[in-house]
Amino acid sequence: MSIGDKAKNVVQQTVGKAEEVVGKRTDDAELTAQGEKDQTTGAARQDVEKTEDALGEE
Repeated sequence: MSIGDKAKNVVQQTVGKAEEVVGKRTDDAELTAQGEKDQTTGAARQDVEKTEDALGEE
């Protein structure tokens, strides 16, 4: 996994968390859901990248 990929995944998770918090504070269910989705997507991509690294794939 490249440093750029790691950074992109972490940024996506961080932005997702911020969206979720703002959505909850403003009672915006759509923004909350988008934030949760972004966090899940970022975490899943990190898991895939870690698996590829363990298998020696790119």
